[in-house]
Parts: sequence; structure tokens; C-alpha cells
Amino acid sequence: MTLTHLNARGEAHMVDVADKQESRREAVATGKISMQPETLALLSDGGLPKGDVLATARIAGIQAAKRTHELIPLCHQLMLSKVSIEFELDHTHSCVHVSARCRLNGRTGVEMEALTAVSVACLTLYDMCKAVDKGMIIGDIGVESKTGGKSGDWVRDDLNKVSSKALPESSLEKSAESQKTVTVLFFAELRERIGVEKLSVSLGDLGAPDIVSLKRWLTTRHTDFMALENPRILCARNQDMVSVDTMLKPGDEVAFFPPVTGG
Repeated sequence: MTLTHLNARGEAHMVDVADKQESRREAVATGKISMQPETLALLSDGGLPKGDVLATARIAGIQAAKRTHELIPLCHQLMLSKVSIEFELDHTHSCVHVSARCRLNGRTGVEMEALTAVSVACLTLYDMCKAVDKGMIIGDIGVESKTGGKSGDWVRDDLNKVSSKALPESSLEKSAESQKTVTVLFFAELRERIGVEKLSVSLGDLGAPDIVSLKRWLTTRHTDFMALENPRILCARNQDMVSVDTMLKPGDEVAFFPPVTGG
């Protein structure tokens, strides 16, 4: 393995991407900022002295993504087609989870743009809240997934996300049975919103072996899964429509999808 930002003499240089094929590329990065419960309550209630904290941090993150090439010396200037910043206020752990999604059609990836967006959004949250809490801690910043390009798709392993091409269906079923897991599928615009097609979840990680506990576990693992809280989202177990209180057993296949329309 070689580092692309070093030339044959070991000197730093900008990678020439002119001969690369254009493709749709997307990256998702996450991070968090931990604070005192009282600070989080003020943020939630809009009681901080600098005003609308989340709106300001969102704009800062978007601006930062577009100017990543000015901050990171060897990054290319990119024509981003989309930058979105999402926040989740976690009162249980007294922190704010931040997620950034960057997208374009181009010749190089957008991981650095997503990471920069998350970092600056977190820094802005600190700036907006520091008058009441100077002990806040920013951390856990990293890329969660990327799609497109010669290297293909990549998803962080610790989210238990499994590529649909990783194993044949029969192998997935045997694996799920032996490890007491269920296979979770996402369809249509829900799949595009989350950025994941299939993953495997251990029933032992859930508070109870039912679909409502599965949804709760997913939404607490990653901000993108908050899309499952939309009341329009439907659910099926082993290809049969079910309600959220349906019980699960090892080897089950659970599918989440939006309503099907058209005639």
C-alpha cells in the first residue's frame, strides 16, 4: 500500500485526478460534543445567550465543507451538489451527536469535506455554548461510510453493516441463525437516506426481541437511522407486513420501507 499524497521522492504533492472516471460520490461523517446536562437543557430550550445554536452550527458546517480545500493543503476544490448537517440531542448521555453528508458527481471523494463539516459544526456548538460551559469535549469524529470511486463502497465495521454482496443469501441466513441475529433491509428512498442496504443485528443487543426495540437500537446507534421514526415507514418480517410490537427470532429478515404509491 502506498500513500497517494507522496511522490516517488517522498515529497507531498497534490494528486492528479484528471484521468479518473467521474462517478456519484457520497460520504457520511459523525462526531459528538459532550456537555453538562444543564447546558444541553439550555440548548434544547433555546436559552443560550448567542441565540439559535443549531441553526448557526448547521450553516457553519455547510460553509466549512465547501471551503475544505482552503483548510487542508492537498485537497481539491470540489463542486459539492449536497451538504446536509443533522443534530441529535442525547439527554441520556448529555451530548449532541452531529452527522454530515456530502455528495457530488466528480473524480475524487468527499470524505474530507464530511469530516470538516462535522468538525466545524462541533466547534461552532462549543463557541455558541462556551459562555455557560467551558468544559465541553468534542470527540468520536470519523467517517461512517463512503460510496463511489475506484475503491468502491465502504462502511465502518463497528456499525455491523453488511454489504448485500458480502455473502450469498443462504449463507446470511445460516450466519444469522447461528449468531442469534436478524437481517435488516432498507428499501427505496429510505435506503438512499440512510445510505445502507442491509445489516445484521444481534438480538442480544436489543432490550427485547421485537421490532420496536430494534428500531430504538438503530436510532440510538446513528443519527441517520432517525428516519425510521417517521410514522409513514412500514415494516415487514419475512416478507409479511407486521406491526412494531411483532416479536423476532434468530434468522428473521426485517424490512423497512416507505409506502408504495402509484397504480
